[in-house]
Amino acid sequence: MMARPNPNEVTKVGVIGTGVIGGAWALHYLRMGMEVVAYDPGPNSEEKLLAMVDHIWPTITKLGLREGASKQNLRFVDSLEALANSVQVIQESTPEKLDAKRQLFAELDRIAPPEVVIISSTSGFAMTDMAVNLELQPERFVVGHPFNPPYLVPFCEVCGGERTSQDVVDWTAEFYEFTEKQVAKMDKELPGFIGNRLQEALWREALHMVANNECSVEDIDKAIAYGPGLRWAIMGHCLTYHLGGGQGGMAHLLDHFEESLEEPWTRLKAPKLTQKLKDDMVEGCLTQANGASINELIQERDDCLIRIMQTLNEYREEKGIKR
Repeated sequence: MMARPNPNEVTKVGVIGTGVIGGAWALHYLRMGMEVVAYDPGPNSEEKLLAMVDHIWPTITKLGLREGASKQNLRFVDSLEALANSVQVIQESTPEKLDAKRQLFAELDRIAPPEVVIISSTSGFAMTDMAVNLELQPERFVVGHPFNPPYLVPFCEVCGGERTSQDVVDWTAEFYEFTEKQVAKMDKELPGFIGNRLQEALWREALHMVANNECSVEDIDKAIAYGPGLRWAIMGHCLTYHLGGGQGGMAHLLDHFEESLEEPWTRLKAPKLTQKLKDDMVEGCLTQANGASINELIQERDDCLIRIMQTLNEYREEKGIKR
């Protein structure tokens, strides 16, 4: 058995599934100067990924390329075996179908060299549930859930299953940090992990407000983009509320608002997704887009994200802030 490389010495990454998330992971690792070996049995998957890389490369170039970064470091293979035997770590980003992931992981368990860590990008499945068919080395399977797009948004959640070793959880977190990710290591499995649970609560309340004709889709997005969203980019929700308590901080805020927490401001149970609600949501988004295509909106989002992150990094470096 070969030794597992140190997290900061990984040079070859396998990407299984090359759709929106898998393709974005491939771009992220290419930007980090790594070799990327990709596999996806879907139709025209290689051509689609190459087109995605060509389209996004100018964007990640603006963000900054690590030494050795090149589009030429990407290659496609036609089998799982070819991928598994030529990389040091695997990032799985196949569709969210539990049975299919179970079968895939069982095959990877059998064919991947024992030192290779296998990371799943799943947005909601617990590794314990995905790993039920693993018989050889379940301890090396771990969740590494990114936020879209992984080539830009630096946050990633790492969560092991009941049979995942702590060493693998720690190794995965260090590996992501080496690739410039901000990592949350979860202590327990939780459906949806951290970020998606918070997003889901906000999403459900937004659907209620549209369903009840209380406001428009556009106003909901304005409320976030020009309200708390600006603050969240700097400090997150809890630290922002800490400031909301004045000089007394979070302790004062919790004492002050303790009774109001019981008021029925929000309706966390999802509303019935009627056809009218679907139509209203779609119409509202198209109105906001104002004729812009999906690719044009992606470009706008990515350009703005880069400027926001660059500004935040410059400020923190200037002030010596480490957070």
